[in-house]
Amino acid sequence: MDIINLKDAKMLFKGFKFGMLLQFAIGPVCIFLFQMASLKGFYIAETGVFGAALIDGLFIILAILGIASIIDKKNIKIGLKIFGAAILFIFGLSTVLSQFNISFLPGLGTQNISNSNNVFIRTVILTISSPLTIIFWTGVFSTKVAEENMRRKDIYLFGFGAVLPTILFLTIIIFIGSFAKEFLSAEVIKIFNIIVGCLLIYFGIKMILKKETLT
Repeated sequence: MDIINLKDAKMLFKGFKFGMLLQFAIGPVCIFLFQMASLKGFYIAETGVFGAALIDGLFIILAILGIASIIDKKNIKIGLKIFGAAILFIFGLSTVLSQFNISFLPGLGTQNISNSNNVFIRTVILTISSPLTIIFWTGVFSTKVAEENMRRKDIYLFGFGAVLPTILFLTIIIFIGSFAKEFLSAEVIKIFNIIVGCLLIYFGIKMILKKETLT
């Protein structure tokens, strides 16, 4: 039993190391959750962390089920690219305009984020909209599983380990962000929110203008 447990622990650790690769790419979800922590505090922002982890887990399950061959089709990639860019642009524009009390779309401005459900749902949408995340989990994860020649139990342990860095890394990010709520003035927070909105718009424009295929 001890040997089995040790093997399980090693497989979890392998998954953890692999999952850390994605965390080094600071993207829209990370920026959004830092913003939420600075606006709403640690605990509400943490619900968004679990939203991101939930979607990562879903993508891993899809990878295990062999969905990578479908995602890899050119038309699917283009569709994901357009969808992701639109989501980022809309979220970003809404964030910027809401700082000037202008409502771009009802309910999307930061002033309308009043509880943990809002943050959870928005994080889920942002995570789903990221082609990088989709391609990473369904493509690279599938390849890794095949290379390691894993048993079914090993695959799930590896996948669970790969999700853990999402929770750990983003929790650290919002912990840092929560200090901004305590130490920064309302005007500084407003400027920061405008910057966040502009960054989301930038991510969206960059995504749609990128000519090379998503790999």
